[in-house]
Amino acid sequence: MNEIRAELDRAVDRRAELWHELGAGVDPAKSAEAARLSSQIEQLWAEARATQARMRFGAPELIQARARAEERLERDTMRKAA
Repeated sequence: MNEIRAELDRAVDRRAELWHELGAGVDPAKSAEAARLSSQIEQLWAEARATQARMRFGAPELIQARARAEERLERDTMRKAA
């Protein structure tokens, strides 16, 4: 998680620099780099959210397996009650 945050901070800082520089005038290369960084930042945020969820709740596969087991138990209980 620390690596993701560090990379995210670097990308955000660099994009801010580019936006500041682009305020002085149009530069296609800087505009392209800023767009690339925006996309990278979006991906890093998604990765950070997924990592936090995994750390907090466990692997998605385990969560899904527990949910399926609970559903089976609930169905069996309903059948026995009927």
